[in-house]
Amino acid sequence: MTKLLDKIDYPSDLRKFDKKHLRQISEELRKELIDVVSETGGHLGAGLGVVELTIALHYVFNTPKDKLVWDVSHQCYPHKIITGRKKEIRTLRKGGGLSGFTKREESEYDPFGAAHSSTSISSTLGMSVAKKLSNDNNNVIAVIGDGAMSAGMAYEAMNNAGALKSKLIVILNDNKMSIAKPVGAMSKYLAKLLSGKLYFSLRETIKLITSAFSKRFSQKAGKAEDILRGIVTGGTLFSELGFYYIGPIDGHDVDYLVQILDNVKKSKHEGPILIHAITQKGKGYKPAEDSGDKYHGVSKFNISTGEQSKSKSNTPSYTKVFSETLIKHAEKDTKIIGITGAMPSGTGLNLFEKKFPDRMFDVGIAEQHAVTFAAGLATEGYKPYAAIYSTFLQRAYDQVVHDVALQSLPVRFAIDRAGLVGADGPTHAGSFDITYLATLPNFVVMAASDESELVKMINTSVNINDRPSAFRYPRGNGVGIELPGINDVLEIGKGKIVCEGKQAAILNFGARIDECKKAKEILEKKGIRISIIDARFAKPLDEKLILEVASNHELILTIEEGSIGGFGSHVMKLLSDRGVFDKGLKFRSMFLPDIFIDQDSPEKMYEKAGLNYNSIVEKIEEALKSNIIFAKNKNKLSN
Repeated sequence: MTKLLDKIDYPSDLRKFDKKHLRQISEELRKELIDVVSETGGHLGAGLGVVELTIALHYVFNTPKDKLVWDVSHQCYPHKIITGRKKEIRTLRKGGGLSGFTKREESEYDPFGAAHSSTSISSTLGMSVAKKLSNDNNNVIAVIGDGAMSAGMAYEAMNNAGALKSKLIVILNDNKMSIAKPVGAMSKYLAKLLSGKLYFSLRETIKLITSAFSKRFSQKAGKAEDILRGIVTGGTLFSELGFYYIGPIDGHDVDYLVQILDNVKKSKHEGPILIHAITQKGKGYKPAEDSGDKYHGVSKFNISTGEQSKSKSNTPSYTKVFSETLIKHAEKDTKIIGITGAMPSGTGLNLFEKKFPDRMFDVGIAEQHAVTFAAGLATEGYKPYAAIYSTFLQRAYDQVVHDVALQSLPVRFAIDRAGLVGADGPTHAGSFDITYLATLPNFVVMAASDESELVKMINTSVNINDRPSAFRYPRGNGVGIELPGINDVLEIGKGKIVCEGKQAAILNFGARIDECKKAKEILEKKGIRISIIDARFAKPLDEKLILEVASNHELILTIEEGSIGGFGSHVMKLLSDRGVFDKGLKFRSMFLPDIFIDQDSPEKMYEKAGLNYNSIVEKIEEALKSNIIFAKNKNKLSN
């Protein structure tokens, strides 16, 4: 049998085939996807679940003129294979290769970049309005999962779309399977849609159909007319938001999908339409179908067995250290609460939940709600721990400011995935939390240099009951040192002297401490004596220690895994305010560069960022050799 997929480089090639070939093409695309991800690792389950939908969408719609946006875009690998990137697909998530998400710079078939949830309806609504203003009749389609529907932004967009009566097609990819188990009323509502219970009368249903669609469309709809009648099984919520609801339909019947999509494409309906497609995450690959997470995110694996090639380490991950330490405290303190936003396993709170099911709350993809929910708990004397990835906490910044910091509520933020994270690239890099938290009054901001320090910071946070606090820690495993007990706490705002030299002092904040030690060994072989200080706190600073170090060193160098405006900026302000620079102190600050760094191994990303030991050595040598004197300009400034 001729491999049809070999003849498809772009959707225009796909459209040359007769509809009878689409099933075979779908099967070939699924096999290709499995083969690719077995070599690259990445998000497999979501892509397997939308193979037929991907084929049908590109077959019916004239992409890229018709705009297709994938929410989150975990499911975009099949889309990439048939949109001009088949030859590059095995570079997925590698340095210099294809992104694991949709990316505008990568292809005209990616009209909107995504990696965070629930942005698709808002962005496509913007595109739809733009097209209307430009008298452009091309279609705009958003594909969003049931998990992403737990975020308020999706409903804000739908409400707006309904009010504007915009020409917009939303496909609800309902696989009843977000990263974690579906939570909240929405998931229950979607389940009820499948139960066959009548939510409103047939009279109301007929009224909706006749008002929303022309007679001409109804006559031509054919099999789709049966689907329209499926409104009697649900859809009231979407209808109330101004969407014409179609479904639920089988998301793996490619022939059926093409017919429905073609009918919708030809419809004269002026308002937004929602197509409810039922899919199976991991479809067509038994190890994924049988897996609890449906192979959401996988490392390289053996296709025949499904066994993943995961690196083994004798040291626990920072995530596990956090979870196990919190559990120990929760055993003694019934006020401790765990909160996460659809990431229980990613944050380690799945272990907490097994031990304390009544004190663990997964609020779904709703970080804004998670933070204010935690604030409410704090007002009643509880000790909420909001375990949220750095990059996801960005989505709740207003809540952090207004609902937590402004009221000085003791919410504890466990910030996982701090710093550069590797294959997921800039969308998931924890680059900004030091800056955006340390700028807030009365906030305690900590960063762990190793897993032992992380334990101490968790211990310390338990007793911070008068203000918010945060501790950040990286992805991956610790360095393999003995962990302290739960009674070993830090004095707020006090750093630690790791080693003492005479010429230059490195003030480290976070997990670059090992790189600092490597740099010290190289520099001392060159006769340069180095002090290393583990700052521990970006706020409040250890002012006494920093000023003492400044008084007996020629150079101070700060280093952090975060953007400009963070730890180094606060240290520089302190030294400036105290007039230390007036006495000739040399100062340098190392932080993430003012760019978004593309995916690669974490080691190579930090090399590009200039935050490895070689860069530290170069920075210190350059600074010590520098004797720049700015000459006084006697000329007056003039316009």
